[in-house]
Order: sequence, then structure tokens, then C-alpha cells
Amino acid sequence: MNKKTASAKESYRVEKDSMGPVRVPKDMLYGASTQRAVLNFPISGRRFPRPFIQALGQVKLSAAKANLKLGLLDTKQAGAMIRAAQDVRDGEYDAHFVVDVFQTGSGTSTNMNANEVIASLANRGLGLMPQAKGRIHPNDHVNKGQSSNDVIPSVMHIAVLMQIKSALVPELRQLRKALDQKARAFKAILKIGRTHLQDATPVTLGQEFGGYAMQIGKAIERLERCYPGLRELAIGGTAVGTGINTHPEFAQTVCQDLNQTLGENFCEAPNHFEAQAAKDACVETSAQLRGLAVALMKIANDIRWLGSGPRAGLGEIRLPAVQPGSSMMPGKVNPVIAEAVMQVAAEVIGNDSAVALAGLSGNFELNVMMPLMAYLLLESIRILTHAVLVFRTRCIAGIRANNKVCEGLIERNLMLATALVPVLGYDKAAAVAKEAYQKGLTVREVVRIKKLIPEKQLSKLLDVKRLISH
Repeated sequence: MNKKTASAKESYRVEKDSMGPVRVPKDMLYGASTQRAVLNFPISGRRFPRPFIQALGQVKLSAAKANLKLGLLDTKQAGAMIRAAQDVRDGEYDAHFVVDVFQTGSGTSTNMNANEVIASLANRGLGLMPQAKGRIHPNDHVNKGQSSNDVIPSVMHIAVLMQIKSALVPELRQLRKALDQKARAFKAILKIGRTHLQDATPVTLGQEFGGYAMQIGKAIERLERCYPGLRELAIGGTAVGTGINTHPEFAQTVCQDLNQTLGENFCEAPNHFEAQAAKDACVETSAQLRGLAVALMKIANDIRWLGSGPRAGLGEIRLPAVQPGSSMMPGKVNPVIAEAVMQVAAEVIGNDSAVALAGLSGNFELNVMMPLMAYLLLESIRILTHAVLVFRTRCIAGIRANNKVCEGLIERNLMLATALVPVLGYDKAAAVAKEAYQKGLTVREVVRIKKLIPEKQLSKLLDVKRLISH
């Protein structure tokens, strides 16, 4: 045996599963099933993110506690598994979760990855060598009372809900607050309204920003309406929803521990066939993330237009200058933060399309695109959270109103003719606006020249502050 062959042999160990032996890297904690997945799915290099592994570790931890409480594991075995699952949950062994996102549609490979890592850690903790009596088995002990088909959808719900609640929604609340603050600061700044990209009746800059704040508030409400569906867990349904090979109190006991640990209100799904065959709660959540993305796209797009210029654009607001805008044109500053937010929104909208397609793949008793759904949902939540933070701190907080530009065109706004309709009627008011446009006059000037309305009444009709209230 040459040195190269000996070195290769020393870097691997042989593990066995129901399909036979397989070589596994010596320094990795997983076993044969995970290694087969590594060999089968060298597709994207993408792995499940930390929130998913955290939730998976927590489910395995709660399952071990439940099996101990129900008398299905002895204290020594359960204790070792609990300690191992805690370490997995807390991120100590993320490097050992190596399966590609694009894998078996049930997520079995990732479930087995967790089972094997936890079993190895537990056996190490007990000082048990391979083939030793009483050794903890990935399937018989770590996966006791479970199936990938109920574990993975449960983990999806937990990870998605916890990330929305702990990360995304708090950032959205801060963004709404920042927009509300701008709405109050700009409440007295009059400007031309726009519909169809054309001049419309006056508004205040504060009213525009108040609308943005409300959009974010409504998006939060819609996301929160997804919580009840996400709190229903498939755990306890095992293979096909019948609960075969699990204790009748297992799911309830797992949920109790999850709730005690996470401060939540998870419950066993009322119908396991729906919970495992369909992922409608995830599809709904993705749709609300898409709705948030659409709202952010509208707000970011408006803000970059309102700040366009500085001399040939609208220029009604001044955006904070955060970086040079051109490698060629000196002095150019672009609305880069708004553009980044818009790109995130586009990505989330695309992710939602893929989640919807994955949701269609609930064939008979199991959805077979769960890994993709979980990955995309968590990715959308992650990038939205960071985009909202950056948008608030690097853009919204530094916006200033350009009062001179906002109020400078109010008197020349042809749509002030709308205020004349109750007195002149639509057709005569339209003629006034048309003549003002053709002759380069204001609406007020045309009415005065033609002596259509007494001055005192005209001043009242064209009082802009009256026009913006309702």
C-alpha cells in the first residue's frame, strides 16, 4: 500500500446502513445516510440556514424530552440525546449539516443528517464505541416517534414563524415608526400631487409619507395573520398522517416543551393529512412576504423619483449621499439604497413564485418540495429583514424636504381648476385649465382676467390648505 492510498484510507471510516457500507469522512459526525445524500445531491452548494438547523435541533430536543417523559427512552439515553440536540440547536455543529437544499422532497436527508449527528454526539458523550451495547441509534432512538414527513414540515413552520416574529416584524415596526416621524415632520409642506405621473390636486409631503407608513403597518398585520396557520405542527403524523409508530401523546408533549422553551403557542395540527400533504400555510406566508415586497418596491421607487435630480428631476426631497454614484461622472450621487431595496423586492417576488409552484406538489399524502419551500421562505425573510434595516437607517432617517421645490409650483398647478368645479361646472373649469396651460398663466390669473368668480370667493376656493384636508 503506497502512502497516498494509506492516507486516503485513514481519512475515511466505513459506516453501514440498510443499503450497505459507505465511506464517510473520518472527522464528520454524520453517518451513511447523510453521506449518500452528499454523493447524490452535489447540485447547488446551498445548505439550510442557521434558523432551520436551530429549529431542527429544537424539535429533536423536544422529541427526546417527550420520549423520556412518556417512558420510551431511559434516562441515560435521553440525557445524552438532549445534550447533543441542545448543542445542535445552539449552532455548535453546523459544519456537519452538509446536505444540499436540492435533495429528496421530504427533506429526509436533512432529517437523517440531524439524527446521525445527534446520535454520534450522544454516543461520544456516553463513551460508547462503535458496535457497543446500548449504543444510541439514529433511527431507533433519535428519530423515535417521528418521520421526516412530520419533522421537516414542523421545522419549517417553527423556523419561519420565529424568524418573522423575532427579526422581520421588529424591523418593520421600526421602519413604520421612521416613516411616521417623517410624515409628522413634513405635515406642513405643500406640494403637487400626482396621478398617472401627471399633475393632480395638492397634497402635503407628510401625507405621502403617512401613506408609506400605513403600507408598512398593513403589511405587518397581514404577516401576523399567518401566525395561527404556522403554529399548527405536523409532528405526530409520522409517515403519512396516521401517526403510525408514535405514542398518542407524543405530539402534544413535544408541543408543550416547544412552547415552554420558545414562549410560543404551537399545537398539533388538527388534521395531519392536510398538514403533511399540503403546505398552504407556507404558501400563504410567502404570499404575504411578496405583498410586503410589493409595498417596499412602491415606497422605494417613489422615494427615488421624489429625490431625482438634483436639477433635472423632481427634487422634492433630498436623499442622504452614501456613496459616489458613478465611476465616470464626478459629483454624481445615486439613490443606491432605494435601488437595493427594489432588487430585494424583486428577488422575494421570484421566490414566492417558486414557493407557489412547490406548494402545488402536495401529491397524495406528502408534499415533495419542502426543502425548497423552507429555504426560499427563510431566504426571503432574511433579505427583507436586512433590506428594511438598511432602508431605514441609510435612507429614510436622512431624508430632508426641499421646501422651495415642493411649494414653488403649487400656484402654477393646473389641477387647481378642480376646486372651481362646484361653482363653474366641469366643462368651464376644464376650459380655464386648458387656457392657462396654452397661455402660460395660472388658473387664478385666467379666472381674474375673465372675471368668472369674485376675488373673495376665488381666494377661498383656491386656498390650498383647504384643498388638502378631508
